[in-house]
Amino acid sequence: MEQQPQQIQVNADQKILVGSYANLMRVAHTKEEFVLEFANVHPPVGELVSKIITSPGHMKRLLAALQENVGRYESQFGKIEEASAPAGSGDIGFKG
Repeated sequence: MEQQPQQIQVNADQKILVGSYANLMRVAHTKEEFVLEFANVHPPVGELVSKIITSPGHMKRLLAALQENVGRYESQFGKIEEASAPAGSGDIGFKG
């Protein structure tokens, strides 16, 4: 008899469910992990709104999921133009 996949229930507090806006992201990595830091920058102040640390294998799956979804989005709504970095962000931004 084939076993059904186990359903995982995920709990989240209200702050996580509401979500956070980020207009700046920094990516760093070591051999063991990738670190993604998301910030909301309104010069002269920026606020780190989320920091995600994940394994290289999971990062590869995340990248594939993002590429697939951007492709679907562009098929439906047209090409996405790359945004410029927020004013005053200097040498930080959406880069590795």
